[in-house]
This record gives sequence, C-alpha cells and structure tokens, in this order.
Amino acid sequence: MAFETKPDMEYLVVCIVALIGSALTLFSGFGLGTILLPVFGLFFPIPVAVALTAVVHFLNNIFKLFLLGKQAHWPTVLRFGLPSVVAALVGAILLSSLSSLFEICEYQLFGKFFYVTPVKLVIGLLLILFSLFEIVPALANLKFDRKYLPLGGLLSGFFGGLSGNQGALRSAFLIRAGLAKEQYIATGVVIACMIDLTRLSVYYQQIFSGEYLSNLPLLVCAVLAAFIGAYAGTRLIKKITIESLQKIVAGALILFGILLGAGII
Repeated sequence: MAFETKPDMEYLVVCIVALIGSALTLFSGFGLGTILLPVFGLFFPIPVAVALTAVVHFLNNIFKLFLLGKQAHWPTVLRFGLPSVVAALVGAILLSSLSSLFEICEYQLFGKFFYVTPVKLVIGLLLILFSLFEIVPALANLKFDRKYLPLGGLLSGFFGGLSGNQGALRSAFLIRAGLAKEQYIATGVVIACMIDLTRLSVYYQQIFSGEYLSNLPLLVCAVLAAFIGAYAGTRLIKKITIESLQKIVAGALILFGILLGAGII
C-alpha cells in the first residue's frame, strides 16, 4: 500500500532526498537509486516506484556524464559494461514477471490486513542485502581482481535491472581496476547509464502508465533536485565518505526493506 500524504509533502520529501542523495553518491557508498526507491515506494506501487526511480537515476547519470564522462576508462567500460547490459535485461524482465504474480500470503495485524507479494518480498530482501554491504565490514571491504570484471558486470547488471541496486557490486569490482579516482567515478557513471538505458527499455509499461503521467511534475522536480545535488557533489568530490551518515541511511533502508517484505508498506 502507498502512504496517503499531501501533495506538497510528496514534493518536499522526494526533492530533498533526490538532492542530498545525488550529492552523496559521488563520494559515498550509497547510490541515488538505493536512497530514492524507498521514498517513491511510500507513494507508489513498487513496480512503478522502481520505474520512476530508474528515470531519475538515468537522467541524473546523463547529467554526471556531461560533467565527468570524458575521464572514463573505456576498456574497463567495455569489459564490465557489455555483460552488465545483457544481465540488466534479464533482471528487468524478471521484475516485470514478479509484478504480475499474486500475493504469497496475507495476515492481520492491529485490525488491518497486509499482503506479502513476490515483488515486494524480493525488493525488500535486496534492499536489506545491499544495505548490509555498507555497514558490515566484511561486505563493505569486498574487492575482486580485475580479471573478474565481466563477472562483476553480470552481477551488477542483473541486480540493477531487477531492483536498481547496482552500485555496491560495481564498486567491489571496479575498485581493483587500477583507475584514478576521477576515472573510477566517471567509468561507474558510464556503466550505470548503460544499465539504466537497458532496464528502462523493459520498464516502459510502468513509465507510460497513468500513475507515471499523472505524477510527471513530481518526477521533473526530483530530476532537477538530483541535478543540483550532482553538481554540488562534484564540488565536494575530494571529501571523504561520511561513515556515520551511511550507517544511519543503511539502518533506515533495512527497516524499509523489512516493512516492504512484510507487506506493511
């Protein structure tokens, strides 16, 4: 179920999260999609929320591409990005299939009925999993040799297509690719654009649904806020990761994932 809120509150919450999240993604672990998906998920059905988040994420990455794209390391883009495109297509198709399945179970709590659906359960579990990548040292410090870049592309692309959670795995594989910091960021942006473009080609039914078109002004505001955040982030690109903030955000995402998987949201 989506939360009932006043329209002005929707704009305020979504735009603030888009702005701050976009700025943080350039120099912290969490991606904009990971942060923004739960916010859209409060207002829209999960398949629509994933599609709307994908639009903001893609347009924001296009903007980053203009800011940083010339520094991308193209051999790495090809080795990682091409497998990720194929896997993103599979993940996006799986999401569409899950969206059409009926609820797994229902239960009553405090006089209300809640329904656990496959798509909510899967997205909720993935949010929890990828949040743990930011707060559990053994996961946060995962690094893979550059010879595994194609495998990293497959994994990152698949989960990117399924839920939008691609950043943690992409970082684990790219961090050992021997790239300078600016190359690492720019290469990640190019690959993210490739995955986003692929999954958007599958999400088009959700994108052109009545729920998307009726909320186009909200989406435009979220995109503009993300652009401002991305520009601000490039000014702060040499700053260190804000670890305490990461832990707070991770905790909030884990809570959201639990509530979503349980059908409460």
